[in-house]
Amino acid sequence: MSDLLELAIQSHGGMERWNAFQRLTVDVSVGGVLWALKGQPNLFDDNRYEAQTHVQEATIYRVGAPDRLVHFTPQRLSLETESGELIQARDDPRAAFQGHANETPWDVLHAAYFDSYALWTYLNQPFLYTWPGFVTEELEPWHENGETWRRLKVTFPDSVTSHTREQVTYFGPDGLMRRHDYAVDVLGGTFGAQYIGDYVEANGIMVPTRRRIFPLAEGNQALPEPLLVSVDITAPRFA
Repeated sequence: MSDLLELAIQSHGGMERWNAFQRLTVDVSVGGVLWALKGQPNLFDDNRYEAQTHVQEATIYRVGAPDRLVHFTPQRLSLETESGELIQARDDPRAAFQGHANETPWDVLHAAYFDSYALWTYLNQPFLYTWPGFVTEELEPWHENGETWRRLKVTFPDSVTSHTREQVTYFGPDGLMRRHDYAVDVLGGTFGAQYIGDYVEANGIMVPTRRRIFPLAEGNQALPEPLLVSVDITAPRFA
């Protein structure tokens, strides 16, 4: 493990503490212009999201209606009622984005897949980077917001579904995440810069509760608008 990743892990609560839990549940509102652009406005305004912490699996509750939920794995996505009635399912959900560009509309399962894997990635950072198959490399530091941020390039293995294989996470002097850059393959490779903050402690783990994603322009600079995606989390709890 690199010294930067080790610092990040310790600053977020440590591997021993993280490994004591199997899942993280949050109340979450996900907004931004992306959803209206894709024809799915307000779909994720008020959800409960449950992420497994040692396997890539998650459930989103209250999707489009109070009694509807989505189960996510990289291999299959299903929209169900809380009583277990299957409404719609999609095997190999990533394949459904083939040929998509920014202006391509989404159905509910497209949107749910994006929301599912994105939140799962975010909620498992930075502990996820210690999984087998991940490759990390420290890049030159970056100066922003009056601080010097250390940057970690992370290459995801094919076995883990995320925005794209190579992503960069920025850490402040305290070892907590400040920013996360990536291309979004299911949006035709659009680049985004995600700003991370408003940390709270939950069961000994530091959890950021505010994320804001903006377009990433030349020179590694984030544009001030539009706000592509916003993520606001409350009441994180581990089990």
